[in-house]
Amino acid sequence: MSKTQTLYAAFTGHLHAALDALEAAGSLPAGLKRNAITVEPPRDSSHGDLSTNAAMVLSKPAGMKPRDLAEALVAQLTKLESVTSAEIAGPGFINLRLSPAAWLAELRAIGELGADYGRSTMGGGTTVNVEYVSANPTGPMHMGHCRGAVVGDALATLLEYAGHKVIKEYYVNDAGGQVQVLARSAHIRYREALGEDVGAIPEGLYPGEYLIPVGQELATEFGDKYAAAPESEWLALFQAKTVAAMLVMIRADLALLGIHHDLFSSEAELQASGKPEEAEAWLRSKGLVYDGVLEAPKGKTIEDWEPVELPLFRSTQFGDDQDRPIKKSDGTWTYFGADLAYHFQKAQSADALVDIWGADHGGTVKRIKAAVAAMTGAEGDPTPFEIKLVQMVQLLRNGEPVKMSKRSGNFVTLADVVQEVGKDVVRFTMLTRKPEAQMDFDFAKVVEASKDNPVFYVQYANARVHSTLRKGLAEGGFTPSPEHVELLGEEELEVVKLAAQFPRIVEAAAAAREAHRIAFFLGDLAAAFHGYWNLGNDRVEKRFVNAADANLTAARLFLAVQIGQVVRNGLALLGVEAVEEM
Repeated sequence: MSKTQTLYAAFTGHLHAALDALEAAGSLPAGLKRNAITVEPPRDSSHGDLSTNAAMVLSKPAGMKPRDLAEALVAQLTKLESVTSAEIAGPGFINLRLSPAAWLAELRAIGELGADYGRSTMGGGTTVNVEYVSANPTGPMHMGHCRGAVVGDALATLLEYAGHKVIKEYYVNDAGGQVQVLARSAHIRYREALGEDVGAIPEGLYPGEYLIPVGQELATEFGDKYAAAPESEWLALFQAKTVAAMLVMIRADLALLGIHHDLFSSEAELQASGKPEEAEAWLRSKGLVYDGVLEAPKGKTIEDWEPVELPLFRSTQFGDDQDRPIKKSDGTWTYFGADLAYHFQKAQSADALVDIWGADHGGTVKRIKAAVAAMTGAEGDPTPFEIKLVQMVQLLRNGEPVKMSKRSGNFVTLADVVQEVGKDVVRFTMLTRKPEAQMDFDFAKVVEASKDNPVFYVQYANARVHSTLRKGLAEGGFTPSPEHVELLGEEELEVVKLAAQFPRIVEAAAAAREAHRIAFFLGDLAAAFHGYWNLGNDRVEKRFVNAADANLTAARLFLAVQIGQVVRNGLALLGVEAVEEM
């Protein structure tokens, strides 16, 4: 196994070499597709160290019984020095047991690769556009945006670590009616800054105090020029100025979470550049947009509804339940039409697209997926596109709902939460559940120093590694060394076996576009490390620092350092700093 090839990758290579040998001998037809073959731990660890489905996957296209193919593969795999036994389970799964030397080699590999342990080339340099947050530029970030922001940012980091080029994009919805409402709200704060008593903010406008400094800046720049002017004279100007101010605020809020996008794409600029027309023309050339009349909406009488010919996208060809209009009857673009053009633009500069959306947008998933499926890449294939829906977060304090923020107008700001509990706590907590699952964020629980708090539990694993190293130095000048790792026993190797899964977890998480798998893995690894460390409470011979055996102590300290390295690598993917003391 080379320095850059970790254990699971090496055994995948061994498996393919065994299949090549069977092909060369004529025992297996050549050219069979192998992309569904996996090498992973068995679900039950008592069955062995590694398991492969190769015989199950290839038997049908090979015209062989799974068990016959499994026996042929076992004959090849047992030739490997690192394989101590191979068994066929059920209809044809192959379970392998590896020698301790194989796991100790992996432990050394962690030490050699350091921060690159787990890094992959599976992405092959292909470009993935990850669009996330994309909140309307009408105010500061709130906790409704936080979870999607963290999920998207962690995914972008993960994909880059797995060998992709990544574009981190924020779509600025600055062309809709909501930004006109924002401009009118800012105009009131502008008049207020000039000394006018504006009273209560009218219903339907944004009441948040965050617009007060915006009004003051407008008053400083323009004086009273627009105080009594008709709306037509200031609306577009105030809209542009206020959106720009909101984006400064949004960038600052996201920076508190360690989030920095590569690209902020403006909807207004997209429309001004003619991108929607370009997308429509392209789709018409493919026969995917036509002029037609939609059926009357259900529940509408003929008096309520007037048939209008509109440009329609053939989304029914891609699984949608009806074709969708891309323009309104007044000639302006529908939300879908604008989104279609935006994705058309993104698809021109990326090999794959990922959108992180709030779960409240779930109803539009089918049609936008249909639109992107229609947009072919350079080779004529549809641009791979996934939408990850993120559920809302309920904020609690000791089990009770948190009151809203006066400054924001009607929500709890992201900045307030980060300032109270810290960036790392917020980021890790957002990834402790699958994005599609509901989440409670209790201010008391997320900072609790207990094993029930996954943030603390994982951070404590790295801190415990460093405290163990300090203890080794203080109690005998012991330092970590790989020289005598063969002294490590089965209980220590169980921790190594779990740590060794990190590279394959990275690849699986990247392929599935699921960064939370890294957080789940870190929880398991932390539990295994703490579990082994706690053995020393009852069994003196299991303590990391054993003054009577310098070689064993050095080996165990080396183990601790490498477990800490894997924890730090995982935390880095989540955008969480690893602490050395708690």
